[in-house]
Amino acid sequence: MSTDTPPQSVDKWTFTATILCILGVAAPLLLAPQASARIVEQIYDYLTTNLGLLYLWYGIAALIFLLYLGLGRFGSVRLGAPDSRPEYGTLSWVAMIFCSGVGAGMLYWAVIEWGYYLDAPPFGMTPRSTEATEWAATYGLFHWGISAWAFYCLPAIAIAYPYYRRNVPYLRLSTACLKYLPRGVESKRGRFIDFLYMLNLIGGSGTSLGLSTPMMAASFAELSGLSHTFWLEVFCVVFCIAIFGTSAWLGLDKGFKRLADLNTWLAFTLLFFVLAVGPSLFILKVGTNSIGLVLQNFLHMLTWTDPIENTGFVENWTIFYWAWWVAYGPFVGIFVTRISHGRTIKQVVFGMLCFGSLGAWLFFIIFGNYALHLELSNLVPLSELIAAGQEARAITEVFLSLPMGTLALCVFLIVAVIFLATTYDSASYTLASVSTKNLTVGHHPARYLRVFWAVALGIIPISLMFVEGSLKVILSATIIVSLPLLAVGYMMASSLLHQLREDYPTLQ
Repeated sequence: MSTDTPPQSVDKWTFTATILCILGVAAPLLLAPQASARIVEQIYDYLTTNLGLLYLWYGIAALIFLLYLGLGRFGSVRLGAPDSRPEYGTLSWVAMIFCSGVGAGMLYWAVIEWGYYLDAPPFGMTPRSTEATEWAATYGLFHWGISAWAFYCLPAIAIAYPYYRRNVPYLRLSTACLKYLPRGVESKRGRFIDFLYMLNLIGGSGTSLGLSTPMMAASFAELSGLSHTFWLEVFCVVFCIAIFGTSAWLGLDKGFKRLADLNTWLAFTLLFFVLAVGPSLFILKVGTNSIGLVLQNFLHMLTWTDPIENTGFVENWTIFYWAWWVAYGPFVGIFVTRISHGRTIKQVVFGMLCFGSLGAWLFFIIFGNYALHLELSNLVPLSELIAAGQEARAITEVFLSLPMGTLALCVFLIVAVIFLATTYDSASYTLASVSTKNLTVGHHPARYLRVFWAVALGIIPISLMFVEGSLKVILSATIIVSLPLLAVGYMMASSLLHQLREDYPTLQ
């Protein structure tokens, strides 16, 4: 039976350092928003131009390594005792993974990401040409597909193995780097790695909440008849904090699991409703075509650097996404570790790569292609709204155009809120885990600590709302904080392989 740890088990050093970091980031954004924005954007431009290639190679290496684990001799290794069985059923397990890994940010991009590619397509295509339109409907599947889930899966396996098989009583990122921590997780090196993780989680979660808050505020304004103002967005953030703070208080089984299960059914109901009442044949034909393009060109897309024309497409999109996944990866990894006791390495690898990708593809194919149909049929000027910086309004217009549009928008808003709540609930859980001294199998971090982090996670997104043009700043901040984790990724893979070879020298 799972129990909470006592209050005295809090790691005061990690806890204090992270709080100071949050305040250190929030203060400049509040006191000097324009100057802070310029500095962040300059650093972003430098890193993507000069170091972006590192993210592309990291993605390639992570995917190859995971396929080696899943298909090789270590795939049958169970994360737990040899006779242990999964704690959660497969459907709930997949729902919890998906809800922790995508969040409301996916809903934002699934509806409108194609709109950015239509006028600025990849591979030097002519804007709005037939070829550009097909690729506009395709690139979201690549960005949210197998590569994204590989970034999540690597830390999940690397943390879960020592946690369950070597009984390391720390549910932290440093647990995955034991080979490079001769003095253990509690050493200065281990604490620094965990501090990097918490910094990245705060930056990555700020991206998700920063993107989804205007979308939810616009939807709520449309449904309630209120004006879409700054203070309505603040209200949405506070309301969401109350939701995932309550879920964090209730715990995994009573809170997160129930929300994840509910949201899975709500989301799929909305998906099939849009497919049924929308241009079904168009959605399915474009979706099928997009899947074919991804499968045929996956290696090209994975390694494309745009070296001749240097249009900025790779830096602005693929590298940004890879940086976002790197920043989010350890958080999802820690959470997946907690819910994957009793599963084999192969089950976790292919469960995340396959089910995660397929789930995201459904949203992009149905929501995205329905929105694309509205644009191509001149029913709703979505690309004009996106170009004018009214992305949130564009999303609400998509759902209002459906039969029973107000009800559809209401369900979309509920799904977005729950997705955000489950993402932040799992984020607060992992932050509480990392700031807990000892967390043995079957124990949870202290309840008050989970709720505290649920509230603290809202500080950065609220601060970003005071910055003009905050979307670019949000995206820029993600890649800046994620860079050090590329080195940690190598340490995780090397440490995991070392342990597996040491524990199973004769495994065939």
